[in-house]
Amino acid sequence: MIDPNWLAPFRHFTSHSPDETLDFGRRLARALPRPALLILTGDLGAGKTILAKGIAEGLGVASAEDVASPSYTLVHEYRSAADTLYHLDLYRLEQNEQLATLGLEDILPGGVAQGSVVVVEWGAKFPLFARLPRIVVALTATGDSTRSIAAAFEEGRE
Repeated sequence: MIDPNWLAPFRHFTSHSPDETLDFGRRLARALPRPALLILTGDLGAGKTILAKGIAEGLGVASAEDVASPSYTLVHEYRSAADTLYHLDLYRLEQNEQLATLGLEDILPGGVAQGSVVVVEWGAKFPLFARLPRIVVALTATGDSTRSIAAAFEEGRE
């Protein structure tokens, strides 16, 4: 069970640049419990992949330059000696049946990869993720390079 109080410093943040969004991701990653499921929400261009890059750096599994959106491959895996990050981008998927081909039962909390962090872009459109305890990070563009970032813990529901 995740103690939702750890999330307090991350509930509301205003980023004024991509670098600040990266830094937010680094700080969030260092505080994450394991395992963790993060659902990133926001319009195209809101900064979801930039945040994922910061999370990867904060976990020490990859540099920001080495993290790319898995838009076409759907899943990227990054590892260090201590952590594993699974980065999913489900923008191109439309049906629940398409998720079955990704092997999610192995990487989601409760699966084989117990100590991992799973970051999912566009996961909110799939009911599977609503059934699991998760951290939802909403990114909203409020200007050319300004973003409002809000993080909240949500219990799983049937």
